[in-house]
Amino acid sequence: MREKMSASQTLPDFQQYLLSRKLVPEKSVTFYAYWANRYLTFSKRLKNVDVAEALRLFLEDLQSRKNIADWQIQQAKEAIQLYSDHFQGGKAAGVDNDAKTPLAPFDKDLVVVNMQKAIRVKHYSLSTERTYMDWARRFFDYAGNMKGGLLRETPDAEDIREFLTHLAVHKKVSASTQNQAFNALLFLFRNVLKIEIGDLSSTIRAKRGPKLPVVLTVEEVRQLFSCMEGKQLLIAQIIYGAGIRLMELARLRVKNIDFGSGLIFVRSSKGDKDRSTILPGSAVNP
Repeated sequence: MREKMSASQTLPDFQQYLLSRKLVPEKSVTFYAYWANRYLTFSKRLKNVDVAEALRLFLEDLQSRKNIADWQIQQAKEAIQLYSDHFQGGKAAGVDNDAKTPLAPFDKDLVVVNMQKAIRVKHYSLSTERTYMDWARRFFDYAGNMKGGLLRETPDAEDIREFLTHLAVHKKVSASTQNQAFNALLFLFRNVLKIEIGDLSSTIRAKRGPKLPVVLTVEEVRQLFSCMEGKQLLIAQIIYGAGIRLMELARLRVKNIDFGSGLIFVRSSKGDKDRSTILPGSAVNP
């Protein structure tokens, strides 16, 4: 009972923030507060270290402890990002956590710079960074044109709805492209502008046409491999047999291959996640 009471008293404002916005499951709120509090205690011992470096050092400290599992480290990382980017971020910007919109005036160039910083804190890939920032600029240009020139006030959910509808109706983009734009703007509003955009169900969505997958037969794959040799053949065998991305293969190291278990460990993949996959038997000897 004493431990439960102590846990409920850890960063109570942060716990209430998570509960009111339903950012994490209710049963996990106290654990997220625990990791955030532990990070704050750790970071106070550091001097002349920015937030990104403090987070890296803290996670490395957790990884060095044998009694902490990988899923706990991931949970700690998410907790710290929620605390820094959402909870503390709103206060640092001079915005009440219960407010719907940040303060004017609106400076889109500064917002783009802050968006780049937020993306890098979360360790997104360079291609994702470029894509998200490109969509943010296109959105600002569109919103400014719709309001008669320069964008002088902070955009809102209605501006997102109009922009996504414009992409589907006038630009006739594919469903995947519209979803990409939506994800970029969702990141912009939640992590940079600190605005909850609410329900966008009325937005006209781009139609996804029915597509049949093109899949080679086993015999066709064998014929393809018969036309390769050396390094190119090994690359094709690993990509096909292990089901990994090209960039994941480029970053693969011998230490990430467990020949005894027949596994390949993919480190820092999409979303900065690790995973394991099978090692193709045909690639073992080469």
